[in-house]
Formats: sequence, structure tokens, C-alpha cells
Amino acid sequence: MAPRRSVLYMPGANERALEKAKTLPADGLILDLEDAVSPDAKESARERVCAAAASDDYGSREVAIRINGIDTEWHDADLRAAAQAGPAAVVVPKVNSARDVMTIERALELNGAPEHTTIWAMLETPVAMLHAEEIATASDRLSVLVMGTNDLAKELHAEPAAGRAPLVAGLSLSLLAARAAGKEILDGVYNDVQDLAGFEAEATQAREFGFDGKTLIHPGQIEPCNRVFAPSDEAIAHARKVIDAFEAARANGDAVVTVGGRMVENLHVAEAQRILDLSEAIAAK
Repeated sequence: MAPRRSVLYMPGANERALEKAKTLPADGLILDLEDAVSPDAKESARERVCAAAASDDYGSREVAIRINGIDTEWHDADLRAAAQAGPAAVVVPKVNSARDVMTIERALELNGAPEHTTIWAMLETPVAMLHAEEIATASDRLSVLVMGTNDLAKELHAEPAAGRAPLVAGLSLSLLAARAAGKEILDGVYNDVQDLAGFEAEATQAREFGFDGKTLIHPGQIEPCNRVFAPSDEAIAHARKVIDAFEAARANGDAVVTVGGRMVENLHVAEAQRILDLSEAIAAK
């Protein structure tokens, strides 16, 4: 299990930012060639980002490259270069269909991408929300769905609201699709980098929904994000109790298992094991 609690966008045109990323405690980095790079800097950023992704300078951090969208003039060159650099993943913006995923998959293969380079599909439009399941199941090479909540809000003409009410339907559809397909899913960014209380509240909401982590736009958001998406000491202790009680009951031939007065079934044991596996993966970093 590779923890993806915090995945930070880093501007591909900023050499200092790419250097700083080597020291940040994010689980993952998205070296960005899209929104963070002006048109006149696309080519130089591509060279810089691909060299960074191909290096071994980022330690245990998962390094992905976000390329420009399928309908842009930079897409093909970005994809060729990213495939040859061999990052952990290629992040593709505005994926709207299974056909988009399969097109990306074929291009990666034709350009020599190693097997470990997976596809992270960004879901950012109403069309993507309504086709989330077909996108999630389009390819074994697709490993992660990434919510593009800013673009989704724009497309919906949505206004900011408590609990992100206008976005809940899209978030839920995408989460259902990810889980049905056995893929991971990351929540979108929080725009106010000064409002850490608001960020933590939104990250907590995302964890409660079932997201695996959150994409970030500022290093200051990493610590609260890692904390929110990591199992608490109480959750870890309870998970151990559940597994111990279940194994003891099975050894004794007991048909009913309870922990703290509550019945324990196989689904509770599976969730307890997931919590322990995640905790161990985080500790290993």
C-alpha cells in the first residue's frame, strides 16, 4: 500500500519549487505542466519536469507528471516526454470518457512508458461525473481518480456553500466509481492557503466520505492533510482489538464475536486490516 494522503502540485516552470519539493513531507508530488505553466514556458518546463521525474532525488515521494489536456497543442509532446521519463504516473486533466483513457494508454505504450507508470484521470466536468464508472474501469493502467473541484464548480455555475453542497453529487458518483473499480481517489484542492482551519474541515469531510487523500496547492497544507488522513491512535488500537478478538473466536470455534459490545463480522475485520496496513505503510515512509 502506497499512502496518498497528501499530493502536492508543484509548478513545472519553477526550478526552485522542484528543488524544494525534495524536502517536503508530502506522500506524493504532481509536477505540473498545465495550469501552473504559461504558454511561453511549456517547452522548458517539460524538459525540467521530465528530468526531475526521471531522477532519484525525491526519495519515497510518489512523483507524477500532469500533462496538458487532450485538446491542447502541447498534449502530444507532453505525453511522449512523460512516457520516456517514466514517472510513477501521468496525470491527465479533463478526462471525460473511457475512450480518452484508452487513447492515453495506447500513447503511453507506443512511447515506451514503463509498466510502473500508471494513469491518474482527472474528473472535472459534469460529463465526467456522469461517466465516472466507465472511466474508472477503462484500463488496468488507470490507478487513481483525481477530483478537479474548481473546474467542476465552474462548469456547474456553483457558488461556494457550506459542506460543498453543490459538489456532493459529483464527489459521490466519482467515489462510487473508484470503489467499484478498485481504484484510489483523491479529493480536489482547497484554494485559501491561509485558512488552515477551513482546509482541515474540508479534508476531514473528504476522509469521512471515503477519499484516500487530497491534492494540495501549498506546502503549508501538508501537515494537517497527513494528520487527517492517517489513522488515529484510537483507530489503530481498535483495529488491533477487532482482529485479535476475531482470531481468538475463530480459534475457539465461537460463532459470535463482539468488541466493546458490538458484533464483529468479516467486513469489520477487513476494514481493521486496511487501517493497520495503512498505518504500517505510513510508518515505513
